[in-house]
Parts: sequence; structure tokens; C-alpha cells
Amino acid sequence: MADADSLDRLHEECGIFGIFAPGEDVANLTYFGLYALQHRGQESAGIAVSDGTDIRIHREMGLVSQVFQQHDLDAMPGHIAIGHTRYSTTGSAKLPNAQPMRFEHPTIGPVAFGHNGNLTNTHALRAGLLADGAVFETTSDTEVIGALLARTPGDTLADVLATVLPQLTGAYCLLFLTTDGVVGARDPLGIRPMCLGRLSDVEGPGGGGYILASETCALDVIGARLVCEVEPGEIVTVDAAGMRSRQIPRSSSARAMCSFEFIYFARPDSMMMGRSLYEARSNMGRELASESPADADIVITLPDSGTPAAVGYAEASGIPFVEGMIKSRYITRTFIQPNQRLRDSGIRLKFNPMRTVLEGKRVVLVDDSIVRGTSTKRIVEELRRAGAAEVHMRVASPPIRWPCFMGIDIATRNELIAAGRTVEEIGVLIGSDTLAYLSLDGLKRAVRQQTGEGFCFACLDGKYPVEVPVDHEASKLALEIPLKVTPA
Repeated sequence: MADADSLDRLHEECGIFGIFAPGEDVANLTYFGLYALQHRGQESAGIAVSDGTDIRIHREMGLVSQVFQQHDLDAMPGHIAIGHTRYSTTGSAKLPNAQPMRFEHPTIGPVAFGHNGNLTNTHALRAGLLADGAVFETTSDTEVIGALLARTPGDTLADVLATVLPQLTGAYCLLFLTTDGVVGARDPLGIRPMCLGRLSDVEGPGGGGYILASETCALDVIGARLVCEVEPGEIVTVDAAGMRSRQIPRSSSARAMCSFEFIYFARPDSMMMGRSLYEARSNMGRELASESPADADIVITLPDSGTPAAVGYAEASGIPFVEGMIKSRYITRTFIQPNQRLRDSGIRLKFNPMRTVLEGKRVVLVDDSIVRGTSTKRIVEELRRAGAAEVHMRVASPPIRWPCFMGIDIATRNELIAAGRTVEEIGVLIGSDTLAYLSLDGLKRAVRQQTGEGFCFACLDGKYPVEVPVDHEASKLALEIPLKVTPA
């Protein structure tokens, strides 16, 4: 069971990485790519490699560095690979739900695939497949996609996808590995990100290689250059014939990129929608300083995700930014402890306040978001224990008042501290002297999209871009037990 700090963060399902690169060590390159995407999921990891005739898959529970040793990668020769690192939003954290998964297609042959996102019509699709005789071995919506694909005729995977993908509702970025190529697909709303890159050695064996990945930071780590972002509703195929793309039939022109990719999920050194995420987050801090100034001596952050916003707040306010808390770089996970002393020690393992910096100071604490509020309350208490005279909490996003059904692990409103409470009431609960959130308009200005067009803000304003599930179907463990599906 995760610790309180982990439970008080938003979690998003999965990072994906695919590569077609003849003459390259694709297993090791995929390992490096997944390492760069580790922030997107820490429950399991896997790599599938094709040598042109066979597909080998290695996947286990744990972090990328725990799942793969060098001998594992050496045992996966080939020139095509996909990789996946998972956080579960549909289906529990157990090995059968780890990815890449595999299915057999009667025409195409073996296919390995990974999924980033969350379908909102999983129950209806699964019920239809069960009625058709399908047998499921996992409790993941990803297997539902595989079962649909395995039953759909087509000469190429792109043809099969063109038939199946219009049946899916919700968020998905998908990567597929066949014996001879890689295929990527992004949902028509573009809720989850995907980019296309190319190895810089275009004159090398195979003319360089192509990469499909969740974020541009995964391209950077292997020395690849960004070609473009995969468009919403686009199917991209890479094989010996080169790279080509097509659109999912009946794709909508509407766009709904998850705003929390900009606020928190993606690494700050990534680019999305042609924008630097570090710059966008710094802008959030600047907007927050303009909207909600504080009479204080120093600005600090809860490292590391709130740092760009804290720097922006400090620059705009003229209050110096300092390191007020030190984060241990070697703590990957702690656990819920049976008493208060041990729980407090667990927090201090991750974040240790600097008494010499904080004592007697009026502190602005900037963070990217507050979800449940449990760890925020403890952090405020730790700052006071370290001698802070005042703690002014500033949040570089609007209050999260609504659950997400498209890949963020929040399924009910009662999990959210901001649902049904005023900002003043939240401030009392977390124990800060003052509390202020960035406005939705301020967030839109920060991402340089003042109308909000092209983004999903559903967890902030309750306006969902797709039809959302009924309550009992929203739980990430809903497929663990049989459920009746209410007809549409």
C-alpha cells in the first residue's frame, strides 16, 4: 500500500516507447527511453523486441531499473521494440495486467502492444466480447482492446485499427509491435500525448531509426530529434518501407489535451503542443503571483514538481526563491505506518525542512496541485516545526473538484479535498495561514491558450469531453469482479 504522500499526488497511466532502428541495440535504447518516462508509471515495466521473425517479451512488477538487468536486455536481440511503464487506472497492480501484452491476429500474426490512457466504455465493449465467447485473463481495459483487434479482419494492422479504434471512447495512446514494424495510434481528442522522433544518424544502418514516445524527454535521452507530435486521431506505421500515417475514420476535429500534462504529469524538459512545459509552469507561477500576492520573506517549493511554478512566482513577486526543503533522491516508495511518529518519519524521509533557512521566516509554499490534502497538511506542520513564522500556501492550478475517467487515478469526488469546500475551508484543513489557487483563466493564460480551446479541464470544471461511466464502472478495480452493464 502506498504512503500518504503518494496517495496525495495525481497518478497517470503509463509511459510508452517504440523504436524501429535496423542496426541499433533497440532493447537497450528502449530501456533508456523507459527510464526517461519512469515518472509516468512506477508499478511495472516491460519491453517487447522483434528480430523480424519472432517477438520476445520481458515484463515484471517494479521500476525500470528493477525489472531489467543487462542480461535480460542482451537476451532480446532485434531491430524493433516497444516498451511500457505502468501506473494502473483500470485493473489492479499485478503482473497479468503489466504490459506489453500480446495477442495473435489470424492474418498479421503475433502482436505485442502497450496502452497509455483509460477507456470510458470498457464495460460495454467487454460485455459484447464475453457474449462472443472471449476469455479474459486480466482486469485491464488494455486486454479488451487486444481482444477486439484479434477478432477484426484486415491485411495490415493499420487497417484493423481503422476498424476498431472508432469503437473506443476515452483516452488512448497505443503502441504496437509486429514482427516487421511499429504502429502508434492516438485518440481523436488527443487527451494523452505522443511524439515522433528520429535518430540523428540518418546515414547510418537503415538510414537512422524512428521513435514513437509519450514525451520528447525520451527522445532526448537516446540522442534522437523531434520530428513532430503525432496528431490526435492519427495512426502512424514505421517499417522497412519507411514512415506513413492515416487518420482514424470519423475522427472529430475537437481537441482535449489533458491540462494536467502541462500542470504536473509530463517532465518539465518535455515539449507539448509546441510549448516548453518548464516555461508553461513558470508562467503558472507568474500568473499566481499576480493574482494572489503574499507578504512574505521567501518562496519555497515541495520539490520537484512545483519548482518551475515556484521560480515563476518568485520572479514575478520579487520575493527570493530558496531551497526550504531537501528531497531525498533515493526514496522511491515508503509505506503507511501504524502510528503518528512513524508516519511523520516517513514524510521526513522524503522531505526534510531546512531550519536554518525557515526559522522566523514568512514562507510562501508553492506546489502544483492539492488532491486529497493529507500530505500537504503534514508538510505545513513540518514547516512550522522547523520554525516558519507563517506559511502561505499557493497552488499553481485551480482546485481539483471533479474525478477523472480518462487516465488519472481519481474516480470519486469524496477523494478530493476541494470537492464541496471553499478555499477558506481547505486552508483551515491543511493548516496554512493563507491559501490561494491559480484561477482557470490564469491557467489558460499560462499555457498561452486564453480560450482554453484544445484542452480538457474536466477535473477542474466538471465539463467532460466524452460521456463518462456510471459510478460503479468508474473504479479502477471494477473489472476485478463481474458487473452487469447498463444498456446505453
